[in-house]
Amino acid sequence: MDDATAKALELPSLEKGWVWLAGAGPGDPGLITALGLRALSQADFILHDALADARLLTLARPGAELIYAGKRAGVKSCRQEEISDLLVKLAKEGHRVLRLKGGDPFVFGRGGEEAQALASAGVPFRIVPGVTAGIGGLAYAGIPVTHRDTNHAVTFITGHGSDGRLTRLDWASVSRGAPTLVLYMARKFAGEIAGLLMAAGRPADEPAAIVVNAARQGQQTIITTLAGLGAAAEASPALSIIVIGTNVRLAAELSWLEQMPTRG
Repeated sequence: MDDATAKALELPSLEKGWVWLAGAGPGDPGLITALGLRALSQADFILHDALADARLLTLARPGAELIYAGKRAGVKSCRQEEISDLLVKLAKEGHRVLRLKGGDPFVFGRGGEEAQALASAGVPFRIVPGVTAGIGGLAYAGIPVTHRDTNHAVTFITGHGSDGRLTRLDWASVSRGAPTLVLYMARKFAGEIAGLLMAAGRPADEPAAIVVNAARQGQQTIITTLAGLGAAAEASPALSIIVIGTNVRLAAELSWLEQMPTRG
């Protein structure tokens, strides 16, 4: 980002000894925030996840060191403790550090854990929110998470807990709680989740969708039903977001990206 733009927007600088935890958005590099771009142009070290678009890294300032942290299903990753320790170490050495994470760092992104580690070590930090896949990714598929005519609530759920097993929730309450359910990292347990929701009273023919490579080149939306969700998820790639509810029907009208002649 050039200085004139940063000055016009009154953007702060990434100072030495600071860590910025920034969200890169769900895929399209254009969805990163102005603060995220500011940090890219100033950081000495950038610890980035696999989900952050590689094109963003070309905007790093000359001489910046890029450190790959992984954090994607099926891809070798650094241990969370190693990442947090490295952030603390680099900041205490006086470097300007950017932790670039896919989506939003505080939405199922373990940004809270990293911020706690920094706070405990006395390292100053800034949180730079990003566009989360459960909102932005679905918008790229033409599925609004809320619509005045269909729902006034939405529930965001992670498909598995820290132990790698199905999230321990009161699924009957989840089923009743909101007309629209958005599931992150749920492909492995999609069939089991669908069964729990149907057992709690949600109709088997309720619309559901799996958005693969959301907001990325090659995005694909698989439309199915709650009853068919498990089979559809098994046949889909790992990088996906799942949504259940009436709003899925709006994709037929609003799916703008997949109807473009050239995707990008």
